[in-house]
Amino acid sequence: MSEQTVPTPPPRPADTALAAIGHPVPVADPADSSPHTFPDGGRWRTEIPSVEGPEALRVVLEEAAALEVPVHRVSQGSGVWMLTDEEITDMVAASAAADVELCLFTGPRGTWDIGAGTRTDSGGTGPRARGHDAVAGCVEDALRATALGVRCLLVADEGVLWLLHRMRAEGALPADTTFKVSALIGPVNPASVAVYERLGGDSVNVPSDLTLQHLTEVRRVSRVPLDLYLEAPDDLGGYVRMHEIAELIRRGAPIYLKFGLSRAPGIYPYGRQLREVALAGARERVRRGRLALDLLARLTGDRGPAETGMSPLGSRLPGTLERFGVPAPRGGG
Repeated sequence: MSEQTVPTPPPRPADTALAAIGHPVPVADPADSSPHTFPDGGRWRTEIPSVEGPEALRVVLEEAAALEVPVHRVSQGSGVWMLTDEEITDMVAASAAADVELCLFTGPRGTWDIGAGTRTDSGGTGPRARGHDAVAGCVEDALRATALGVRCLLVADEGVLWLLHRMRAEGALPADTTFKVSALIGPVNPASVAVYERLGGDSVNVPSDLTLQHLTEVRRVSRVPLDLYLEAPDDLGGYVRMHEIAELIRRGAPIYLKFGLSRAPGIYPYGRQLREVALAGARERVRRGRLALDLLARLTGDRGPAETGMSPLGSRLPGTLERFGVPAPRGGG
């Protein structure tokens, strides 16, 4: 992952109009700009979340082509274990044909488990893997998915992330497998982001309520790619931050812009009983992407995606990141 001199952003249209009537406008501080990029030199990529199966993926790819929305990655939230081998291989093939990265969620999670803590007001341990069987389920999902061609896995547990990273380092998982830290456990401070990077995270979904200053603070200690919902699902806050897209890129790069959807029913774990909701949501997430990218163009002087720092389509690797040392295997006896 490289560093670069960040250009000063052009004045936004409102600034020019307000200055003409004598109204003061804020001036961007270059010191707030992230110096980091993806290894291809890009500052942002796109992601369509909640793509729960082959049919939803086809809808996303068709809608993206029709609306000319560049898509770098699609992610699924229900889990590897909620898909058949045929469904996974179908999604792998369709994603490869479109040069889009496919990311599937790993294993059992506490919020679906029998533990009562997750149903309390405090939320207990949240989506983390409860006990060895749940950890083993996540590992088994990773082994199964990568054997079927998946090269990006969503993880919602620190221990599982560390184990999968060690397996990748030791060759039990393909070396080009990447791990995406779920929004369900997203860290909220620079030190925590740096820990997730060192545990093996290749992109980290920070909560969508982090301020612009928080993103600048993160970039002072970590260069791991961030994932951020421009529009968050209601159970993650329902925030709509499309109007901040240019500043989110400037401060948070390298960043995946996630086109989520508020005011929409939850669909995890997905099944055919939710088919119409899932497909309608898939179409609208792509449309939200079009709205966001149109806004970015207007805010940056009607420049195209490449001119505003978009990574080339097909890009997926995060570049060199900081890691904790992998311990040597423990001997017997």
